[in-house]
Amino acid sequence: MFDESQYQEGQSLVFQCPECNKQFGIRLGTSKLFGKNQKAANQYADNNTAQSTDTPEQENTQEENFGAIVVIENVFHFKQVIPLHLGDNVIGRYQKGNNINCPIETVDPSVDMTHCTINVSRDKHGNLKYVLRDGPSNTGTFVNNEILGDRERRVIENGTLFTIGATSVILKTIEEE
Repeated sequence: MFDESQYQEGQSLVFQCPECNKQFGIRLGTSKLFGKNQKAANQYADNNTAQSTDTPEQENTQEENFGAIVVIENVFHFKQVIPLHLGDNVIGRYQKGNNINCPIETVDPSVDMTHCTINVSRDKHGNLKYVLRDGPSNTGTFVNNEILGDRERRVIENGTLFTIGATSVILKTIEEE
């Protein structure tokens, strides 16, 4: 049995199969997108705290926050926080060269390269509106255990849980003032 608590996050390990002598390596707790997603998570947290500690220089360099999706940790990958922007946020499996703007690093075969889209816009009162639609994908997009139909668009809000393949995702919106 492997006890990962004996190793540090980010540490690379190499194992050798006692049967065939084949070697394989793993890296604990980090992903190719870790830096990007960690920066987004920190920015999301910073922008949603009640007290701001930003200096004037930091305020000018931060991008506007439109919320994020939180990809729940499961057998395929680690928890990831992916920032959203105004317009279409195309969500899918990360692969080098895939031109999507919300990549999830996973080996979940049931997550398509372009699985679904969240469109972020403003309503007539200036409030943010989040609309989810399927890619179309091979396995579907589920909201509250109901599959989205072809061309169906579903307005979602803070805390909405949706599933793409075997991966669960939660929408985290910003608090409007």
